[in-house]
Amino acid sequence: MNSFDIIIIGAGSAGCVIAGELAAAGRHRILVLEAGPRDRSPWIHLPIGYGKTYYNRNVNWMYETEPVPGLANRRVYQPRGKVVGGSSAINAMVYSRGQAEDYDGWAAMGNHGWGWPDVLRLYRRIEDHDLGASQWHGAGGPLHVTDIAKAAHPLTGLFVKAGMEAGLRFNPDLNGETTEGVGTFQITTRDGIRESAARAFLRPALRTGRVCLETDALVTRILFDGCRAIGVECRQHGAVKTYRANAEIILCGGAINSPQILQLSGIGPGALLREHDIDVVADSPAVGRHFQDHLCYDHVYKSTQPSLNDDLLPLSGKLRVGLQYLLGRRGPLSLSVNQGGGFYRSRPDVSRPDIQLYFSPLSYTKAAPRVRALMKPDPFSGFSTSVSPCRPQSRGSISVRSPDPTVAPKIEPNYLSHPGDIATLLAGARFLCALAATPTFSDLVKEELAPGVHKHSDADLFEDIRQRAYSVFHPSGTCRMGVDASACVVDPALRVHGITGLRVADASIFPTVPSGNTNAPAMMVGAKAAELIAATPTRHAS
Repeated sequence: MNSFDIIIIGAGSAGCVIAGELAAAGRHRILVLEAGPRDRSPWIHLPIGYGKTYYNRNVNWMYETEPVPGLANRRVYQPRGKVVGGSSAINAMVYSRGQAEDYDGWAAMGNHGWGWPDVLRLYRRIEDHDLGASQWHGAGGPLHVTDIAKAAHPLTGLFVKAGMEAGLRFNPDLNGETTEGVGTFQITTRDGIRESAARAFLRPALRTGRVCLETDALVTRILFDGCRAIGVECRQHGAVKTYRANAEIILCGGAINSPQILQLSGIGPGALLREHDIDVVADSPAVGRHFQDHLCYDHVYKSTQPSLNDDLLPLSGKLRVGLQYLLGRRGPLSLSVNQGGGFYRSRPDVSRPDIQLYFSPLSYTKAAPRVRALMKPDPFSGFSTSVSPCRPQSRGSISVRSPDPTVAPKIEPNYLSHPGDIATLLAGARFLCALAATPTFSDLVKEELAPGVHKHSDADLFEDIRQRAYSVFHPSGTCRMGVDASACVVDPALRVHGITGLRVADASIFPTVPSGNTNAPAMMVGAKAAELIAATPTRHAS
């Protein structure tokens, strides 16, 4: 059995950070196991290329939920990165850290060391931010964050103006002192290339010689000696391999795969494990429970002014933006299509922003199923506005269907099962209608394609939400952190309750989902995990 000090399961957003930080410290021999391939596809590194990886099974788990009663019994797509870099290699790159109150809330639940001052220090340490070092940002860290305010499509500026006409304040830095207001998003790119966690953290780690990366290695289970995790079994190129961890195993599979691997290994709800003839190592009822995710709902318009559709659909536009990218790594191909956005309060009595806004200067209403047609949008000028409630109250679950690790787990998100989520999303839909009625957008909107100008009643909007709302792919909470072993999976040091030598570090540990995009918080969790591991005495380290 090959032996390492630390075994990291999953080369995703958190796993890459852990490997990078520990390799820089120089104390451990580290093995990183990734179920997917190396991140060699050019579509991964071209920022707008995520349209090509959105439905690509070579780099994407392409999960689907069970039918969701709250969404007209539709199955909801859940893409997850299955490649070095994980979901940071295939996402839309929006860098959003959440709100200070999110983390202070974690600390108030008993998770000491996770309050806003604690995590802001970590964010600043890993950042190399376009806005430079400040009270809110770091400079010189491994992860470059790009401010796209000057590069965004001209329609994005009109969206910001319309948002201000609708009553929102302008916010030039949505990761600054407050997230509240409307502005342009910041994204994880460097010099026009996607800055995945692999590019920022894992590649430098591999160059140290202290990290071994094994790809196409599907972890089938964690191995135990009693209640101590001692190794990992995986399948790679048709062979079964085992690796021993002298110090610790760090599970970084994400909010879907981490609870699946724990359950396959015998850690989870005892009745579920026995149902599938899995030997119970630890009866942990919270494994796979408390699933949270952000739903999104959009309105789509034809535009009186040119949009990204005019750049990305015709051959002349493709040639122009392609040449722009080749000569200077600039232009639409160097950006996300989620360019404008912000955060606002759905009601005056809400203590902090509870809805996130998105603006995309592009539309693809005619896209065929299973196509994310970012490079083949509608044959007319178009754009979309979207709302996403920040703090959903509905809770779902992840559970294995079989002891076979190749069988996808059952994902039951229970979207809109809580009446508060329905009320907040409906308030967001009304705001989109008000946004379209502002002077700036009244001049810009040629035609409302969805839901349609005659479908603005509460009943019509709610039915449209049921028919068209979708996930923005922020699953979390399924191995949540907390001091109560009966309700949580890991303690504030990310150690699995009842087990030694095993931690979980990814979005699954969020006690509550942060109020924004989740890639930055997942990387922060990786940085925190690396600190916790580095502070632990190492057994048999080389």
